[in-house]
Amino acid sequence: MRSTMVSLLFPVGILLVFLSFCLSTTSAAIVETSFHVKNLTTSRLCQNHVIVAANGSLPGPTLRVQEGDSLIVHVFNESPYNLTIHWHGVFQMRTQWADGPEFITQCPIRPGNSYTYRFNLTGQVGTLWWHAHTQWLRATVYGALVIRPRDGQKYPFVKPYREETILLGEWWNANVIDVENAALATGVAPNNSDAYTINGWPGDLYPSCPSNKTYTLQVVPGKTYLLRIINAALNGQLFFKIANHNFTVVGADAAYTNPFQTDVVVMGPGQTTDVLLTANQSPGLYYMAARPYASAVGVVINNSTTTAILAYENATQTTPVLPILPALNDTPTAFRFESNMTALVTSPFWSPVPQTVDENMYVTMGLGISECGNNQTCGGIFGQRMAASMNNHSFVLPSTISMLEAFFRNVSGIYTTDFPNQPPIVFDYTNTSNSFNQTLMTTPKLTSVKQLKFNSTVQLVFQNTALVGIENHPMHLHGMNFYILAQGFGNYDPINDPRKFNLVNPQERNTIGVPTGGWAAIRFRANNPGVWFIHCHLDVHLPWGLATAFVVENGGTPESTLPPPPADFPRC
Repeated sequence: MRSTMVSLLFPVGILLVFLSFCLSTTSAAIVETSFHVKNLTTSRLCQNHVIVAANGSLPGPTLRVQEGDSLIVHVFNESPYNLTIHWHGVFQMRTQWADGPEFITQCPIRPGNSYTYRFNLTGQVGTLWWHAHTQWLRATVYGALVIRPRDGQKYPFVKPYREETILLGEWWNANVIDVENAALATGVAPNNSDAYTINGWPGDLYPSCPSNKTYTLQVVPGKTYLLRIINAALNGQLFFKIANHNFTVVGADAAYTNPFQTDVVVMGPGQTTDVLLTANQSPGLYYMAARPYASAVGVVINNSTTTAILAYENATQTTPVLPILPALNDTPTAFRFESNMTALVTSPFWSPVPQTVDENMYVTMGLGISECGNNQTCGGIFGQRMAASMNNHSFVLPSTISMLEAFFRNVSGIYTTDFPNQPPIVFDYTNTSNSFNQTLMTTPKLTSVKQLKFNSTVQLVFQNTALVGIENHPMHLHGMNFYILAQGFGNYDPINDPRKFNLVNPQERNTIGVPTGGWAAIRFRANNPGVWFIHCHLDVHLPWGLATAFVVENGGTPESTLPPPPADFPRC
């Protein structure tokens, strides 16, 4: 429930100061709610399964706030598993303990316990989301976080007739924790999902069990709608279309973009896209549809299609029109969509790109193998465990204390700060003849991070490799947005490729799909002290080690210093 009062502390009688403060915080409020996360028996694909869900729904609750509001969420873990909640894309300035990734910024909320997340939403308008950040629980524990302009401010585009949230998800006819644990036990890839979903439902096209609860969006002819599309799938990068309709992209990851027209949206897990849709076709029924963008060659995937229905008012037809989706491996379409976005520099939240770089990083990323272990049998390549790495460091989470608490209390032995700025071995990174070079594939397991000075500017080039196989990796940075300067295919050329950098109006995001067999250059300012996870948002790759973290030092002022943890902070 949205609070109707802003709590203010002010000296009695100083009326002018009070009025001035009120004017400067117009519309700011405290929004408070609770999540009860527990087992739920639900049916999909004509099968009943017990899942973990927030407040008895899949997806979980949509949180709606205005820019400048403070959000308080009491999370009660009534499930049988450890739990954390991550507020994907929220900066968490001065509230670093609320970011949520397990053993990065907090220890998990144990079954039967609770934790209250408190944070402010200033400087961001658009669509973010929240999800569990413990093992694979986010397959069913997730929901939207909608941030509207504060009172007196408007969208920089035509006011929509209505807003709708479209959450793309993934469904297993199994316990997802069991699926993950079974794969990790033997070092193999996990079983694929059985369906994709739109707002929790697979849709009509699954032959084993056509859905009788397909999500339907009712529209009025001639009206324009703002669709907030979120890819909450665990491992599926997705194409999304609505038959016979076009979109105008106006935002991504809660940052305004210059409007551009498209008939398809491409999103990796973790990404959000805001689009305007005008109901300008003949009144009827039209399928929304999503299916995978499969960038990896020769990998077996769930290649099914999930659907929902766009229904015009007073439509008389009974069979919806199905859109023609891109081919599963349509990398040119995916690249064109990702690279066409530019930032709306007239946004009140836009900051110019830093022109001076303090830290230059060139980071290879991809799959590999790690040692099976003594007296164990593994099913990965060469009889080893499947792994993943950045600059040949395969990340391992600590287990006794969170990295943020270790940073705050100066506890040694939890992580090392020796993550390299360059790959340890130089080779032809995207040459597929190297895909199964066992020497190049083998990676050590480390809890290795990069330490940064407060307010330093970091330029990082992600370099995809062909080890095991080339594929697009959606890389997500916690705690800060970054500018996407350029993207391309093949090996990054440090002499010629910087000439392609957009330093004027590059898109601003928290998650980027690094092109398959290619590279992406990003830049950001490390203006948020704490420990910030950076990782692949394909959850199959996260426990394999495709991650590291940035430890941003304190800045020397109270505002730039990590505050102490809250009183109810979970203990390990």
